[in-house]
Amino acid sequence: MRNRFHSLCPYFAMFPEAFAEKWIAHLTRPNDLVLDPFCGRGTAPFQAILMGRDALACDINPVAYCVTRAKIVTPPLGAVRRRITQLQRQFRAAAWESVRRSLPEFFHAAFHPRTLRQVLFLRSALRWKTSATDCMIAALVLGSLHGESRKSPFYLSNQMPRTVSTKPAYSVRFWRQHGFVAPERDVFELLRNRVSFRYESAPAPRQGIVLNADMRDLPRLVPDRRGKVKCAITSPPYLDVTNFEEDQWLRLWFLGSAPHPTYRVISRDDRHERPDRYWNMIADMWRVLGQMMARRAHVVLRLGGRGLDSERLGRCLLAASAFSGRRVSLIDSECSPIRGRQTDSFRPGATGCLSEVDFWFQID
Repeated sequence: MRNRFHSLCPYFAMFPEAFAEKWIAHLTRPNDLVLDPFCGRGTAPFQAILMGRDALACDINPVAYCVTRAKIVTPPLGAVRRRITQLQRQFRAAAWESVRRSLPEFFHAAFHPRTLRQVLFLRSALRWKTSATDCMIAALVLGSLHGESRKSPFYLSNQMPRTVSTKPAYSVRFWRQHGFVAPERDVFELLRNRVSFRYESAPAPRQGIVLNADMRDLPRLVPDRRGKVKCAITSPPYLDVTNFEEDQWLRLWFLGSAPHPTYRVISRDDRHERPDRYWNMIADMWRVLGQMMARRAHVVLRLGGRGLDSERLGRCLLAASAFSGRRVSLIDSECSPIRGRQTDSFRPGATGCLSEVDFWFQID
């Protein structure tokens, strides 16, 4: 059975666990260190520890950090259940009514008043940065915060995509046009249900390391892991395709950010819209890999972008690898169309990214 922690939180531009599993099995042995410097929802590091490897992950996006940490530093089931009960006993609905009323229009259309008061309380009470138990609860909320609520009772919002947060003004217009209203959900009961569902799968047998940081800082933040990574499996941000501050703005709000989309507040260059800036970031990635990778290690990259063919991507990646200061060889590459694109579910006909390319490098 598929481990249920893999789908803890739907995430835009995520690769499937089968992708990580294939490369981990092919390129590593038990106890080898696997790195993902753009870890997203944590698929590669979680699969690595499931397979008896060590894992090191990094992402500048707080949502990615929270979800990945919940998977690779998983608290005991009993601790999570006790904490949910404790939080429910502490909750006082009246204390959050004035805060609820002060929020922008989007929130009143997106959430039932009862649900929103509970969400506001949890947003304030959870110490997800320091507590593994609270991090798991926060990740469970993130996974249910928005989604296709007309199809499933396990989403808290009015009808939305489950992978991205649509913009406030667009969302309100959409709901009014279709006559959609926010469902009434008891967040504490939903959390108990989701906890039981996720823990049907056993947590990983070991823990990994995840950092909420820019990948450029990895060598400084984990100096004891320098030169020890046997395999890096990652998918850097795609050129001119997505921006996590826009796409994850509602989840970012729950973790403490502004109640609207932001731009270059969390990351100085997360859009990567201009090719020169994008390839500067890729060069920085190779510079970091040059310091982190062991001898005769492997790097597996999944990349995509509008207007970039596989041959050009390969040439650019290999040229950028010179910044690693190491000898890098391209072993193989494979291009595949993106099937069932997530953009199709909420923006039919959107151009987006039509294909992805997998590259396998050896770094000596």
